[in-house]
Amino acid sequence: MTLRNRIVLTIAALSVPIAAAAQTAAAPALRLDQQRFRALYQELVETDTSITTGSCTALADKVETRLKAAGYADSAITRFAVPDHPKEGGLVVVLPGSSRTAKPMLLLGHIDVVVAKAEDWTRDPYKMVEENGYFYGRGTSDMKAMDAIWIDTLIRFKQDGYRPKRTIKLALTCGEETSWAFNGAKWLAQNKPDLIAAEFALNEGGGGRSDGKGNLVIANIHVGEKAAVNYRIEATNPGGHSSAPVRDNAIYELADAIGKVRDYDFPVQMTDTTRAYFRIAGKARGDAMGAAMMRVAADPTDKAALAIVDTDKSYHSMLRTTCVATLLDGGHANNALPQRAGANVNCRIFPGVSAESVRVALEKVVADPKMTVKQVDDRGPAAVPPPLDPRIVQPAERLLARYYPGVPLAPMMSTGATDGIYLGAIGIPSYGPPGLYGDPDGNGAHGLNERAIVKAVYTGRDYLYDLVKAYAG
Repeated sequence: MTLRNRIVLTIAALSVPIAAAAQTAAAPALRLDQQRFRALYQELVETDTSITTGSCTALADKVETRLKAAGYADSAITRFAVPDHPKEGGLVVVLPGSSRTAKPMLLLGHIDVVVAKAEDWTRDPYKMVEENGYFYGRGTSDMKAMDAIWIDTLIRFKQDGYRPKRTIKLALTCGEETSWAFNGAKWLAQNKPDLIAAEFALNEGGGGRSDGKGNLVIANIHVGEKAAVNYRIEATNPGGHSSAPVRDNAIYELADAIGKVRDYDFPVQMTDTTRAYFRIAGKARGDAMGAAMMRVAADPTDKAALAIVDTDKSYHSMLRTTCVATLLDGGHANNALPQRAGANVNCRIFPGVSAESVRVALEKVVADPKMTVKQVDDRGPAAVPPPLDPRIVQPAERLLARYYPGVPLAPMMSTGATDGIYLGAIGIPSYGPPGLYGDPDGNGAHGLNERAIVKAVYTGRDYLYDLVKAYAG
């Protein structure tokens, strides 16, 4: 071996510990309690709970084991499932409070995730990978970070001997991500309302929005949401032999209809919550988009401002009902003209708008008497917007000032749908607290390479622990 080669090999060998040391310096060592939390979070992410290949029941088993190890008795934990959905079970755990008059509070979290196809991902979707300041994996942001925080909070309270004034309940459920699955929150509301009875609930939907560089710009408290309804647009045709094609083709007609749906915008609408959001969040931005947001809050008919705001997909959705094609089917043979072609159109309906009026609007947009537009299902009862209760908002604001000085808190209507609708139907207002936050692009939730900001997860854990304690007295 030449002297030059020896030098090269020596440098290469030294570079490994040097790089490792640099990496350690860049990322502070986790406290012991953070290490335990990370292990819990990782276990949640790495337990597949998708409707196709996973099991919520298996994850609930693991959570129950952790709760019992922390000191929760069998009597404090209620497991639930139904015979025809054995893999979609969940659990409720109760930490009793000291007060006979203070009503309980409920922490709600769905533990199921959207299906992830491994072949489409850059990384294994069911392995939690920490990379470049993010946790990657299916469910890291929706919503296993918050699930882990809720579980971790209840474990820490028990281990510390903390007895809240207000009873704290935690419900972990399945079925939120799939309309035809067994929905645990719905089942509890209909079959075990006393078990989850509470003055209010904390759920997903809140959080905040970063500048895309890891800095929190605006924090949100989720107050109300849209309703999710599915419609089927279908074209039918006598069909025939593919060797003699004609323009009258069910697939072509469906394609034309879907194009019309794509190009249609429902009218702009605003509530007190969304108006406040655009005013506060717009001011916080301090850029051209922020100025446009404030103008829209003052005048929703300002077309120039709307043109700017609508370039952001989340803002666009907050301002109106939205409908989008999500599934396609059609034809029956390779060598035959299609006799049928259909599309599922998923709509997120603005509060106060009826599902039937949206169906009629879609019918008018399609404008083809040969096609049908039918409502397939809805996700549940109409969403009941909760009050913007200062007893909920003020503790969140006080803690936000401690954790993120100068960051404003804005009420926000969720453009998605949460299981809070089932709680609202039995008189439990549901709020999505701040604490966790994401990037403007949505962090891949429901899509490829889902991720959560590492800093947001650890800080959110501390924030939400303190917030639960504040509410529990």
